[in-house]
Amino acid sequence: MISPNSMDSSSQLAQGFKPRHVTMLSIAGIIGAGLFVGSGHAIAAAGPAVLLAYLFSGLLVVLVMRMLGEMAVANPDTGSFSTYADQAIGRWAGFTIGWLYWWFWVLVIPIEALAAGHVLNQWFVQVDAWLFALGSIIALVVTNLFSVSKYGEFEFWFAMAKVVAIIGFIAVGFAVLMGWVPDREVSGLSGLMAEHGGFAPNGLSAVVGAFITIMFSFIGTEAVTIAAAESSNPAQNIAKATRSVIWRIGVFYLLSIFVVISVVPWNDPLLASVGSYQRALEIMNIPHAKFMVDVVVLIAVASCMNSSIYIASRMLYSLGRRGDAPKALKATSAEGVPRAAVIASTVLGASITVWSYFMPAGLFEFLLASSGAIALLVYLAIAVSQLRMRRILRRRNVELTFRMWLFPWLTWLVIGFICAALAVMMITPEHRTEVTTTIGLALAISFIGLMTSRHPVPAAGATSAG
Repeated sequence: MISPNSMDSSSQLAQGFKPRHVTMLSIAGIIGAGLFVGSGHAIAAAGPAVLLAYLFSGLLVVLVMRMLGEMAVANPDTGSFSTYADQAIGRWAGFTIGWLYWWFWVLVIPIEALAAGHVLNQWFVQVDAWLFALGSIIALVVTNLFSVSKYGEFEFWFAMAKVVAIIGFIAVGFAVLMGWVPDREVSGLSGLMAEHGGFAPNGLSAVVGAFITIMFSFIGTEAVTIAAAESSNPAQNIAKATRSVIWRIGVFYLLSIFVVISVVPWNDPLLASVGSYQRALEIMNIPHAKFMVDVVVLIAVASCMNSSIYIASRMLYSLGRRGDAPKALKATSAEGVPRAAVIASTVLGASITVWSYFMPAGLFEFLLASSGAIALLVYLAIAVSQLRMRRILRRRNVELTFRMWLFPWLTWLVIGFICAALAVMMITPEHRTEVTTTIGLALAISFIGLMTSRHPVPAAGATSAG
C-alpha cells in the first residue's frame, strides 16, 4: 500500500470532489447511451425475458460492488481494484487488470465521440461527423485538465440531466400504461406477451446472449471507488455509493426496461434501429420523440466521454505511481490533476476516433472486440482479490466496517458464475471473437507484467501485501 504521506507533493491528487459530486457520480455512473439506445438490441434478441438478463446482470454487479466496497472502505485508493489485485494476488495481476481497464476506457472515448458526432451530424449535415466527434473530445478534455472539482461539477449536471430524463420517461410510461393520459393507449406487458410469442420467445439461449451484451452497459459502476479517493471522506462516500447500487439498478434499468417492453413489442422492426426509448415514446404518441431522445443521448455520451477520460487518466496515474507505467504519468499539476495521464489517454482515444474513419474496414471492430470481455475479467479480479484480501486484512487486525455478504460462499458463487459466462462466450459464435481477443490481450499483458515483476520498481512507501 502507498501511504499518501510518503508521496511527493508533485504526485498527489487533490481531494476536490464534494459529497454531492460523488453521490451523483455513483447514481448516474451506469447510465450511458447503452440504456437509451443499445437496450433495444437486447430486447429484440430476448423478448420480454430480457428482464431476466437485466436482473442477473444487476445481481452480479451488486455482489461485485459489495466485494469491492469491502476492500475500498478499508483502503481507499485511486487505483481501486487494480491496486487490490496487486496487493492480494500479485504485482502481475494489478499490472494486467490496470492496463486492461485503461484500454477499455480509452476505447470508450471514440465509441461515445462517434455517437455524439452522429447525432450532431444529423442536425448539421454540412459538417462531417468525425469533425464533431473530434471536437467533442477536445471540448471535454478541457474539463479534465483544470481541477477535479471542475470535472465533478460538469459531471454532476450531466448526471442530473440523465436522472431527470429517466425518471420522466418512467413516469410518462406508467401514466400511459395506467390509462391516465387521454388518447394514448398501449396493450401492456400481458398483451404483448400473449400476442408475440410469450415471455421468452427465442428461448433461454437468447437471454444468455442478452446478458453478455448488457454487461457492457453496467461497467462503470465500480468507478465510484476511483473517484471517491479524491473526496474528503472516501471511506464514507464509498460505503454510501455501494449500498445505493441496488436501488440504482432497480430504478434506472429494471423499471425503465419494464416500461419499454410493456409498450413496444419485442419484434417491432424499428426497436433495434431507432432505440428502445425513442420507439416507446413514438408508440405512446409523444411529440418530438426523436429530438428529445437525441438530446438525452447527446448528454449521455458527453457524460460518458467525460468520465472515460477521467477514469482512464486515474488508472494510468495509479499505474505510474506503482511503477507499472512511465514515471511521468504520476506527476500532478498544482491543482492535483495528473495532466500527463489525461493527455496521454485522450490523445490515443482521439487518434482512434479519427482513424476509425480512415483505417481499413474491420480494424476498428477488432479493437472493440479486444475490450469485449474486459468487464467480466475486471469483476473476476475483484472477486479473487476480495477472497484473498479478507485473510490479509484479518492478519493485519484491520476492523472491517463494510463486509461482503455470506463470505466466502457468495464470493465463490460469483467466481463460478463469471467463469461460466466466459465459457459460454467462448462457445457462442457471435461472442467468441470478443472473448478470445480479450483473453489474448490479457495473456500478453500478463506476460509483460510477470517479466516486470521479476525486476520490481518499488514506489515510495509501498509495502507488499501479497
